[in-house]
Amino acid sequence: MASSDKKVTVAIMTRNEQATIEEAVTGVMPHADETLVVDGHSQDRTRQIAESLGATVVLDGGHGKGDGIRKAIEVAQGDILVFIDADLSHDPDDIPALVAPIAEGRSDLVIGSRWKGGSDELFGDVGKFIRSTGSSIITLSINYRWHVKLTDSQNGFRAISTEAARAIMMTEDIFTIEQEMIMKCLRQGFRISEVPAHEYRRRAGESQIVVWKVAYRYVWCLIKNLIK
Repeated sequence: MASSDKKVTVAIMTRNEQATIEEAVTGVMPHADETLVVDGHSQDRTRQIAESLGATVVLDGGHGKGDGIRKAIEVAQGDILVFIDADLSHDPDDIPALVAPIAEGRSDLVIGSRWKGGSDELFGDVGKFIRSTGSSIITLSINYRWHVKLTDSQNGFRAISTEAARAIMMTEDIFTIEQEMIMKCLRQGFRISEVPAHEYRRRAGESQIVVWKVAYRYVWCLIKNLIK
């Protein structure tokens, strides 16, 4: 359980993660006052396993990860909300480092930066090269627009004050919500910082991001938020 007087909700985003959900839930529980599993209508035993471990399980609206993040923001009981995937690509023991700047009043949103902590998933083939290059271009655009020095705009491993999360009114349904969260926080004057976080190779299954199918949505999300 978190040691700060700020209550922490850790939201684990899932869809067909029965192979890893037990380790994900037990890993975050020592760092959470509330362990919340937001499930994207899994067809396996993900929800049943999470419930058996004592996690609170809710269904998203079926529209994608962004939809699930909004659901987590809606139902979270904590003052600080941490997002982590169920595929074990991030270390739950990094959660205190994400939470601390918010609990201490220094930040409103804290990103776990893979450019500072390293990644086993962003490099090694053409698809990963395209992803990492695209991510860098988006981050650079955000930095120039708001005069900040972020290194990672796409990593889903992050913490945000629940108050800020509810104030920014996000609309993206897929993974683009992560860059939308940053841009809307900056527009409304919320403070953003980063801490190093290593991204590990996922233990089971395949990434649900198919770059060529969604690239235009990342571009459109970036443009419409930059020009507002």
